[in-house]
Amino acid sequence: MEFSNTKGFIQLDFLLKSKTAEQLYFQYAEAMPIIDYHNHLPPDVIAKNKPFRDINSVWLDGDHYKWRAMRTLGVKEKFITGDASSKDKFDQWAKTVPYTIGNPLFHWTHLELKRYFNISDLLQPSSSDAIFEETNHQLKSFASKSNVEKHESRNALYNG
Repeated sequence: MEFSNTKGFIQLDFLLKSKTAEQLYFQYAEAMPIIDYHNHLPPDVIAKNKPFRDINSVWLDGDHYKWRAMRTLGVKEKFITGDASSKDKFDQWAKTVPYTIGNPLFHWTHLELKRYFNISDLLQPSSSDAIFEETNHQLKSFASKSNVEKHESRNALYNG
């Protein structure tokens, strides 16, 4: 499954569907910190500011929600938690993402691509190679704690 329009949909007013929502967000909530301790990274990775091996160490290695979507689609276990290469696992996730439309996984995937990597393209098989390469290139300069601190600012999501 592929989308013919690959233009990203994550914009500054994403999910704000009324003037009231925009007013409440932009005039009151926008500058407030977001405190959300939920993630799928081991706490010691963040505490010790460990660098990330690749995109899968951030995205796929510990995310049971993504695993469940992949299993539901019939992806073989070797591409989920098994011994397949990192690239092969990522490609299988890219094949899965278009089928998650209507599921929060679709939105989370693209919010994270935009927020942390400034990538607006939709993740799907045709964009898998480029997104894999670009995220891994950017991850060379990321460390877990510094990345969290760096991206506390809402502006990091819309800098391009």
